[in-house]
Amino acid sequence: MSPCLPAFCISLCLLGADAPEHAAPGVTSLTNPQVKFERTDQHAIVLQRAGVTAVIVDNHAVDTAEAPGHRAGYNGVAALRHTRQPLNIFCSPYAGLNFEHIHDGTLAISREKFEPRKAPLELRKINAHTVELYQPPTPNWKLESCGRYELLEDGVLQYTLECIPRANHYRHDYIGLFWASYIDAPADKAIHFRGREKDTTHAADWIRAVTPAHGVDSTHPPDGPAPTIKVDDDFPLTLVNHRSKYRHAEPWYYGVCRGMALVQMFRPTDQIWFAQSPTGGGADNPAWDFQWFIPHPQVGQTYRFVMRAAYLPYENREQIERATASHRKALAEPSR
Repeated sequence: MSPCLPAFCISLCLLGADAPEHAAPGVTSLTNPQVKFERTDQHAIVLQRAGVTAVIVDNHAVDTAEAPGHRAGYNGVAALRHTRQPLNIFCSPYAGLNFEHIHDGTLAISREKFEPRKAPLELRKINAHTVELYQPPTPNWKLESCGRYELLEDGVLQYTLECIPRANHYRHDYIGLFWASYIDAPADKAIHFRGREKDTTHAADWIRAVTPAHGVDSTHPPDGPAPTIKVDDDFPLTLVNHRSKYRHAEPWYYGVCRGMALVQMFRPTDQIWFAQSPTGGGADNPAWDFQWFIPHPQVGQTYRFVMRAAYLPYENREQIERATASHRKALAEPSR
């Protein structure tokens, strides 16, 4: 690795690069030649199941009945709707589960802050309920990736990301990846998760987190030991490195919009950091985000993480816990 640049430190909960939890068994068409897919000249595919509709887009502009006014430069889920709430939870020009940033904590990010949004993407249809977004090695970071969006039987969306670094460009010896979901004008911008304040040992409790401004108290790491890595002075992605006073004790959180809950659930082994902004998508539109760090990346090695997003009518916290319990249990299984 190249010598570290002048930097200040943040703490990250990271697994070793050779940890089996990160090793991909060949899920997507990037790593598994047995996966059959259909290429399309369309830039959006609609998935429907169990009362949920998800519109998956590449990073071209789309203007259809299902995804009106979607702007170029945003990928992932252009629209997420439910039979109980026909309005899109995401800001129509933008997206949810939008692959936003690749970085290594250095000012090299300034060459292109939004490389996953700008570099070419190929939309691949796997079956009626599953599509993938394949991205060849990106111009700057040389990260090849494939994200699979699968609408499960009960309408929960499972997202699997596999990626392979094709060059050793990561000067601080990790890869940082960031996803954003731009929420359309919720009455309450808060996210909710179980956690505790850092440097405390009391039992985890429910936290209602609202950041005071973009890039202030913006990210909530997982609980537990936190090795230190470096981030350059003046690093421009302020949602990445401005830690709040909280740490999450369980790898899932939710927010509420128009009587519906968006629940984002992660594998414990992936050590995901929650992130948020009160104005990520505009004055009334918060961003409910997350980030993943790959330590000690090796050229040619495959890395993977898995998450699920549930969109369902909201009654109360206890109902959300019950409704998502089986999915959180599945994500915690060692075989995943």
